[in-house]
Amino acid sequence: MFLRYKKLDLPTADTALPGRLISMPVSDRHEVLGTPLEGPWPAGHEVAVFGMGCFWGVERIFWKLPGVHSTSAGYAGGFTANPTYEEVCSGSTGHNEVVQVVYDPSRISYEQLLKAFWENHDPTQGMRQGNDVGTQYRSAIYTTTEAQAETARASLAAFQPVVTRAGLGEITTEIKPLTTYYYAEDYHQQYLAPTKNPNGYCNHGPNGLTCPVGVAKIAE
Repeated sequence: MFLRYKKLDLPTADTALPGRLISMPVSDRHEVLGTPLEGPWPAGHEVAVFGMGCFWGVERIFWKLPGVHSTSAGYAGGFTANPTYEEVCSGSTGHNEVVQVVYDPSRISYEQLLKAFWENHDPTQGMRQGNDVGTQYRSAIYTTTEAQAETARASLAAFQPVVTRAGLGEITTEIKPLTTYYYAEDYHQQYLAPTKNPNGYCNHGPNGLTCPVGVAKIAE
C-alpha cells in the first residue's frame, strides 16, 4: 500500500509463521457487485487468482469487467494458515497480496482476464510493484485448473516479446497452482469502492502494452 522496505527472500515451510485455525471473517456481500463474497458460486463459474501488487487497485480492475461475478482481496502462495495483513507484510508467511476472481466463462474467458492482468501492472519487477517493495507485492498467477496453467504459461510466452520490445526485461511473474486462498481482513475488501475509498491509494492502471486476445492459441 505504502512505501515498505522488507526482506525480499521468501521463507520456507519450516521458517514461516505458524498461523492459526480461525479464518478471517468477511462481509456476506460484495460492496459493488452485491454478490456473495465467499460463495457458493453459480454452476459453471470458475475461479482465478492474481497477484499484481497492492490488492486494492487490482480488485477494482477485475470487478469492473463484464462476466465477473465476484472478487475479493486475500493472500496466497505462502505457508502460514489464515495470516493477518501485518504478518504477510512482514515477509514471514510467504504469501502474496492477491485477488480472487469468480467469473462466468460463457461471458468472459480466462484469456481475457489474463489480458487485464498483463496490461495493468509491470510484471518484470520481482519482489515489488512500483514503490511497494516486499515479497507480498510480487507478480503472480495462481491457477485452479490445468487448463488455466497451460493458458497462463502460453500467455507469458506470448507477452514476453511485447515486454522485451518495450525495454522492460524478463517477466518475473510466478505461475503456480493455487494451494489455499485466505481472505484478507474485511476492511481490505472492495477498499476502493465508491462507498468506501474511491480516491484511495492505487498504483495500477494501463501500462501502455498490449497483450493479444487469444494468446494461448497464438502460442500453440
